Amino acid sequence: MASADTIPLNLLSPAQIAPRLLRTAALFALGGVVAGFVAYLFVPAMIAIIIGLVVGLPVVIVILLTLRARIMLSGTVIHERRAFFSHKVDVAEAVTVELSVRAARVNLVILRIGDGRNFVTIPLAMYLDDAGRELPVRALRGVADALDASELVPAAAMASVLVQQLRAEARDAVLGERPLYRAMRLALDAARSSETTLTDAEVAGLVD
Repeated sequence: MASADTIPLNLLSPAQIAPRLLRTAALFALGGVVAGFVAYLFVPAMIAIIIGLVVGLPVVIVILLTLRARIMLSGTVIHERRAFFSHKVDVAEAVTVELSVRAARVNLVILRIGDGRNFVTIPLAMYLDDAGRELPVRALRGVADALDASELVPAAAMASVLVQQLRAEARDAVLGERPLYRAMRLALDAARSSETTLTDAEVAGLVD
């Protein structure tokens, strides 16, 4: 469990996605059992077991690893735990701060921060047409404060973008007035590749 001074940075919290993912894992596990049983009627037991494992196990493993993923902020340090690795970056010591847009059916706005040794990736928002989900206010505020602790110019620019985003959310502004949504539109309107990193000038231009 996170301590009081630790802020979760998950765009979708594990509690929100766990029930659906666990149901999917259970269905695939059941499918593997059924496939193995049916195969057992026609092939040797060992081959039937292998067939059952091939049908059900890979998806179950992927889902369990997905549920393990966490991104947390403690002070200025971001801890990222993924399926097969875990590392941290002190934002105050960042040497790279990049805002990227991943264009797909659901468009993702991503903040990537590196200290020269490791990097962390923070999904800030996801948008589908004129709807979307953005990182909670407390998380955005925490990331903005951490970026303010850095002497890096792109970090200061990104902090300003997040502050502007917070102000837009506070007055319940429409999506077109929110910097993170404008970042997504900028990349899509330019018809760039499936994932693109905004330039420093483009990031600065997101702030009114």
